[in-house]
Amino acid sequence: MKERIAIIEDDKLMRVTLEDALRSSGYDVSSFETGEEALKKLQENPFSVIVTDVRLPGIDGINILKEISRRGDTQVIIMTAFGTIRDAVEVMKLGAFDYITKPFSLDEFLLLIERALEVKRLREENIRLKHDINRCYSFPNIIGNSPRMKNLFSLIEKISGSDSTVLILGESGTGKELVATTIHYQSKRKDGPLIKVNCAALPEGLIEAELFGHEKGAFTGAVKKKQGRFELADGGTIFLDEVGDLPLSTQAKLLRVIQERTFERVGGTETIRVDVRIIGATNKNLQKEVENGTFREDLFYRLNVIPLLIPPLRERREDIPDLVEFFLKRFNARLSKNARFSKEAMELLLEYDYPGNVRELENIVERVVTLSTGELIKKEDLPLPLITSQSSNYPSLSEITNRAEREYIVRVLKLTGGNRTRAAEMLGISRKTLWEKLNAYGIEI
Repeated sequence: MKERIAIIEDDKLMRVTLEDALRSSGYDVSSFETGEEALKKLQENPFSVIVTDVRLPGIDGINILKEISRRGDTQVIIMTAFGTIRDAVEVMKLGAFDYITKPFSLDEFLLLIERALEVKRLREENIRLKHDINRCYSFPNIIGNSPRMKNLFSLIEKISGSDSTVLILGESGTGKELVATTIHYQSKRKDGPLIKVNCAALPEGLIEAELFGHEKGAFTGAVKKKQGRFELADGGTIFLDEVGDLPLSTQAKLLRVIQERTFERVGGTETIRVDVRIIGATNKNLQKEVENGTFREDLFYRLNVIPLLIPPLRERREDIPDLVEFFLKRFNARLSKNARFSKEAMELLLEYDYPGNVRELENIVERVVTLSTGELIKKEDLPLPLITSQSSNYPSLSEITNRAEREYIVRVLKLTGGNRTRAAEMLGISRKTLWEKLNAYGIEI
């Protein structure tokens, strides 16, 4: 589709010359002798760029600029034979894209038009991306209608507006990174950076330099100063995935950053202050790591301000059909197929325990859709572990244990009339631990 350009110029020779040059360059051009004509046409169909002279009969170029600036995102270029620095400053303040003084070459004019269009395209792309991000990381895209997932959504909604530190807990493949990303893009920091760090993937000798940056010459290979991930996250959010894998030496420095939001680069003396929200995630039991001496207790409590526990897929099997449908749509669209699961195949998908959780289910759907030769995916088309699974006859030990624990907590709460403090005493756990279990099991009082 051709870009629409409007020329407003009362000098016929100039108007026709510019119109011809633009048409020769492939633009859809309309030209007007007065501003009134152009504004009337603009109401019917907007232009991408309007080029207007300042001195016109009736409405002048400045008033045309003011009117267009109120209507929408049309780029306006002002042209005049009486250009001054003061004039240029005035029209730019009023919202003009640029200002060109007569006489000018057609090459200069066409280059200015292309620049205006490029800026317009970038603005529209930015708006579209922000819309896509907000849509992509809204709750409907974290799939789940089970009570535990609804409880998780409620917690995400409550904490997204705050700057509190969050610790996301859950097995590998449950979607911890997606939850962290959602929290960021639902927060007031969504226009700031989201910096993700996989703590388990960083070599121990380079973790501090990666997190906090380094000065030139701080160590062999440090040929220039480098900003760390915390500096890059200033004004936004830093996501520390697998934070439980940080070595003790780095944990001490991280504790200070959480407490004071300040640090020094490796090899540096300058104290750097950052405004950053911290979201951590781990598949480890950090309380046990504290007991074992491999994780600092003070850091654990600093990270564990708001804990979010993502349940494993085997404990929310009612979400599997929706997840399968979501992944089917994605891979069918990507591979131009129309695959679907037979009733027997879906039953096996529902029975399987998914040690790799949602990530494993996604991989299974992608694999069978890719290898499918027909529209119907049958039981025998599934990976061998699903076919040989006996989980429907023999529930996993963790499933039985969790079910029994939930039932016992509910019974104790009934005995205490919903008194959490008394219930925690009877259960032999802290009130905070009880609160976490109520959230994890979706128990409402």
